[in-house]
Amino acid sequence: MSIQQANKPKVLITGANGLLGQKLVEQLVQKGNFEVIATGRGPCRLKGKGFLYESLDIEQGQNVDEVIGKLSPEVIIHGAAMTHVDECELNQEACYRANVTATQNLISAAEKINAHFIFVSTDFIFSGTDGQNPYDEEASPDPVNYYGETKLIGENLVKSSKLKWAIARTVLVYGIAQDLSRSNIILWVKSSLEQGKEIQVVDDQVRTPTLAEDLATGCIFTQSAKRPMKTGFIIEKARKQLGYEPKTFRAGIGILAKQIILARS
Repeated sequence: MSIQQANKPKVLITGANGLLGQKLVEQLVQKGNFEVIATGRGPCRLKGKGFLYESLDIEQGQNVDEVIGKLSPEVIIHGAAMTHVDECELNQEACYRANVTATQNLISAAEKINAHFIFVSTDFIFSGTDGQNPYDEEASPDPVNYYGETKLIGENLVKSSKLKWAIARTVLVYGIAQDLSRSNIILWVKSSLEQGKEIQVVDDQVRTPTLAEDLATGCIFTQSAKRPMKTGFIIEKARKQLGYEPKTFRAGIGILAKQIILARS
């Protein structure tokens, strides 16, 4: 699908087929102030109109240079990543390509057109055991697994670039979207309980789940890898300077329930 929108800033989103990517595309299209460019590996899984979809393999530098050079977006929101923590631990080469090499490719291409770069990171850059939590922007990272290490490398690449940049750190994103390649904890619990399955969850992790819509707005159990024991973010800066107010977990579940009902109707 294609669009032609004159005099509107272009926003390019990586990982647009994923949960966060779909919410970003949806919200940016609704605003009507941007030319929205959704990118992902393979065919488009998004519904609706009002955006351009471009197939993009961000691990291939030449492909990235060609697409970014052709489309010349003013803003790049880099949400694509390998995020399954255990898979990252077991397949570190693939994790590095997805989370570090791809990020460097995008930064290099963005520098050529002076795009503003927004990097989606994670609470897993912290250990959760250092007494700093909940964390603010000045907390010192100390990841305990390879996924967190690669995302921290990505953050440092962004910070050392020549770009204007922002980093959005996320915590346990949940929600519902079209044709997701993997589930999230809320949908997994819901599906398991509906099937009468017994679920096993950890009781030694404390986190602050993030509704995907809130995260999108904020940007505009055999375990192979260790998890942070306790994480969460102090968001007073975002509240005061951006007027950002995320939903409570209870309110987020209510929104998700309504979306599931609508999806079935």
